[in-house]
Amino acid sequence: MKDRAADGAYALGWAALKYLPEPVARGLFNRIADTAWRRRGKRVRQLEANLARVHPDADEARLRELSRAGMRSYLRYWMESFRLPTWSRDRIAETMQVKGIEQVTGEIDRGRGVVIALPHMGNWDLAGAWIASTGYPFTTVAERLKPESLFDRFVAYREGLGMEVLPLTGGQVSVVGTLARRLRAGKLVCLVGDRDLSEAGLPVDFFGEQTRMPAGPAALALRTGAALHPATLWYDGPSLRVVVHPEVPVPEEGDHNAKAVAMTQAMADVWADGIREHAEDWHMLQKFWLSDLARRHDA
Repeated sequence: MKDRAADGAYALGWAALKYLPEPVARGLFNRIADTAWRRRGKRVRQLEANLARVHPDADEARLRELSRAGMRSYLRYWMESFRLPTWSRDRIAETMQVKGIEQVTGEIDRGRGVVIALPHMGNWDLAGAWIASTGYPFTTVAERLKPESLFDRFVAYREGLGMEVLPLTGGQVSVVGTLARRLRAGKLVCLVGDRDLSEAGLPVDFFGEQTRMPAGPAALALRTGAALHPATLWYDGPSLRVVVHPEVPVPEEGDHNAKAVAMTQAMADVWADGIREHAEDWHMLQKFWLSDLARRHDA
């Protein structure tokens, strides 16, 4: 009953928000963000704990300022995602400012597959809608949500934007095998790769502390010969800025695992620079570093 009620409320909100005037929708979501921020619940406190790693010299007032901006950015992502199916191709293009995408399209045009790996920054759905609208459809992976009807709604929404969406778990096909086939066929794969959901990720140093990040982007590049490009995203006024960074090189020495670790660390270093500069647009409201996860397991 609870799942059906939640899905019903979500579907109603999705439908209604598509047609609200944009200033009204933006104001509504800013109020929701500010209310959550003032209540300082578990998610907001964790966001501040994460931001303290990004900016260790920030005092409490600065962290509170960053977390408020972070909550507004996070709710902006949801507001835009609710409304994105009503955006025209021109509206999507006008919102985007992208640097470095020619590295990706050049490789694909030459028949080489590409993996774009990005952190939870800005609006990755909007970035995906933009690149699909330019004639480069891609495959991605989505975390399975509950209830099932909610997950199906999200998949249909993203596929409507031009993405092929594979469920992380419980699907009918092998996720890794399908991604590898797409890459070997010279296609594009986009993966959000900063948060490990499997507890089997690769160890990286991130802002001076240990965490794990998914092995998938580096492992797929190694397995298929695809180019691996990290990307960073952030909001700049009404625009979404995206930078596609240079290809992560494959190390000349080491076994497969050592190479994957080195490549994942290289991506993490690129993301750290982007997050440090635009910390309010890193939507990490969960426990992320191993020290925090260990305390949760102990509890």
